[in-house]
Amino acid sequence: MREYKNIVLIGMPGVGKSTAGVIAAKTLGLKFEDTDLMIQTNEHRLLRQIIAEDGVEGFLRIEENVLKNIDQKGYLIATGGSAVYSFEGMEHLRENSLIIYLHLGLDELTHRLGNLQNRGVVLKPGQILADIYDERLPLYRRFADIEIDETGLDLEATVAKICSGASIYNYSQNADLTNS
Repeated sequence: MREYKNIVLIGMPGVGKSTAGVIAAKTLGLKFEDTDLMIQTNEHRLLRQIIAEDGVEGFLRIEENVLKNIDQKGYLIATGGSAVYSFEGMEHLRENSLIIYLHLGLDELTHRLGNLQNRGVVLKPGQILADIYDERLPLYRRFADIEIDETGLDLEATVAKICSGASIYNYSQNADLTNS
């Protein structure tokens, strides 16, 4: 039986991992961390600058290093959408984290997202949103303990589902989400 010391949110850019994560963390009495912000702080550059200067592969190496070095306890952690490209990083998170996948359909994502490059989204040359959606969907599902379909949900409902999922796993798995 796994012991959960953190909750990790995964999903495509624009699903609300950071926005819902901050509120869910407060509701659950957890601290909040965002791996995209960790990367920017460590590198002293914006995500889009890192991708432009170091390329996609360089960014993914930096992201993997951040994921593999997360050792906090009692956190809700929002990951970047590309975190699932790092098998080692995700396996490290799975060792002691409940992983929740926030899912939205491609049409809703397209509606929510603006310029992908300005957001610092990892795109290989020639890729569009539909390409990375199709590529990442099986990876999100592979690593997730819980999948939350956000179709038709507002922020409050998404937060409620995150908290409900955490409570169910806390009860049924004897998880330890708050011990530091």
